[in-house]
Amino acid sequence: MAHIIRIFGTDAQFPCDSGENILDAALRAGIEMPYSCRKGVCGNCAGAVSSGQTQCSPTASAEATPPGQVLYCQCSPLGDLEIAPTAWKRIEPGARKRFVAKVFRNTRAAPDVSILHLRLPTGQRAKFSAGQYLQVTLPDGSKRSYSMANPPHESDTLQLHIRHVADGQFTQIVPDLAPGDSLEVELPYGHFELNEASEAPMLCVAGGTGFAPVKSLLDDLVRKKSQRQVTLVWGSRDLAGIYLPEAVQRWRKSLPGMHFIMAIEDPAQAQAAGAFQGRADAAVKANFQSLAGYEAYCCGAPPMVAAVRAACTQALGLEPSQFFSDVFVPGPAA
Repeated sequence: MAHIIRIFGTDAQFPCDSGENILDAALRAGIEMPYSCRKGVCGNCAGAVSSGQTQCSPTASAEATPPGQVLYCQCSPLGDLEIAPTAWKRIEPGARKRFVAKVFRNTRAAPDVSILHLRLPTGQRAKFSAGQYLQVTLPDGSKRSYSMANPPHESDTLQLHIRHVADGQFTQIVPDLAPGDSLEVELPYGHFELNEASEAPMLCVAGGTGFAPVKSLLDDLVRKKSQRQVTLVWGSRDLAGIYLPEAVQRWRKSLPGMHFIMAIEDPAQAQAAGAFQGRADAAVKANFQSLAGYEAYCCGAPPMVAAVRAACTQALGLEPSQFFSDVFVPGPAA
């Protein structure tokens, strides 16, 4: 039996089968709302239910669910519903494209990080917004998600920052990929995009290879000659995790008011590098008295993003709607 889900304050509605989650039903109907992991841990798909009842999975992260909201990827309707997502848009038909891209460079940037450069077929271009991600299709049909680290104007190439995961089906083969090898990719996905209408100061926080989508955002700002004030906090267990310092040096020269904070958890290495010793969320709290009027862009593993979200919105006064995140969850794309 299908239920009807309406979007509050609009004439938009879509059917949702019994047992189907709200997010999947919306995507099937060509309506896209913010989401990332689709596994109930990142909190990006959280929104209100203004009318009706839902049944939600017990595995949905309570930490990632704001008060008075539900995770649309983990809840199914028990009848007709009215929902109030934080944002939504109709998916442009044909906006996502599949490409067979070829490796043209594969470098080891850190002991556990590869930077993979892909080139699209001659004459083809990828259309995406800074901060979005793609999906790689593996030979068995499963998919893995990776953010594009290059800015949108570099549209005939794709740059991926891939952390090696123990027993990872794809990351096990990444070190052996050589120039000329092919990968099937589809893009774009995701809502981690810059609010281009805003001139608010930006706080960008990256954990590990969460640096990739932040790099895309900041390279795009350089291209557009932005005058926005930017603070970048890049957190890592050790100095090896700050694997692309030359990009930071370039932004310091080309973005007015650019401020960079390394957050290194290893005490000896942090002291040697003159970095903040501790986690990224602690670095944010130590360097800001208030984030009122800011926009925050945060990328990394779920615990890191949750800790930074709490630091920004609960301790430093950031408006929750101005916290934008992309959460990296290992394993197949949902």
